[in-house]
Amino acid sequence: MEVNFLARSRTTLVVQHTIRLTDHLVRVHLGGPGFDAFQPNDFTDAYVKLAFPGADGEVMRTYTVRAVDPAAREIVIDFVYHGDEGVAGPWAVNAEPGDTIDVQGPGGAYAPRADADWHLLAGDESALPAIAAACAALPSDAVGHVVIEIDGPADKLAFPYPEGIELTWVYRGDAQPGEKLAAAVRAQPWLDGQVQVFIHGEAQAVMHDLRPYIRKERGISAEWASSISGYWRRGRTEEGFRRWKSELAETERATPAAV
Repeated sequence: MEVNFLARSRTTLVVQHTIRLTDHLVRVHLGGPGFDAFQPNDFTDAYVKLAFPGADGEVMRTYTVRAVDPAAREIVIDFVYHGDEGVAGPWAVNAEPGDTIDVQGPGGAYAPRADADWHLLAGDESALPAIAAACAALPSDAVGHVVIEIDGPADKLAFPYPEGIELTWVYRGDAQPGEKLAAAVRAQPWLDGQVQVFIHGEAQAVMHDLRPYIRKERGISAEWASSISGYWRRGRTEEGFRRWKSELAETERATPAAV
């Protein structure tokens, strides 16, 4: 069952320190007195709303919580950075200890199921924090496939995963976001038994290619493939992406056979 972040409290967190993980990933550790108001959940795709200052007021952006460290009283968030475009990436690159940001949440909907025979997790940089968190939560004897699309080798990020999980890095190069991810997921050997699926990334590739592949071609029910969705849409802000998702949902409700 999904937990709605709107029902969760809003608190102010303080930047403790930042780390440049790769060419396009920046990790920000947030803590301070406001940490006491943050209530973690058990979802590996736990997400929060971050309130960034904008020219016309507050700008809200959604980000996955990579980790919560109760001992250090910190939450960790990884940001994708592509130069000065956008709001969150430039903020993360320029964040300094002592800076503050308001955080609302967390929400969430997915965690690996112990009764799954195998697992399929796939996504791009935006899904990497949730995929890494899920891999850390898998039992040591888990089997399956993890497929991650990134710009190139410089963006590979080490994270722990069970020995029975096969990790495939896909380099985007000059291709459209999600194009090579979709092809790589389709190329993975389909294992025996019940699969649990988690796929997130660029919405066009996920919603119009990979979700029909999983749900229709492979016949996986919503119970085992409920977490397949776009995290972002090429050429759209988050506000525009939310409108696109709403329009897509309306279309799918009107034509259920197309889902």
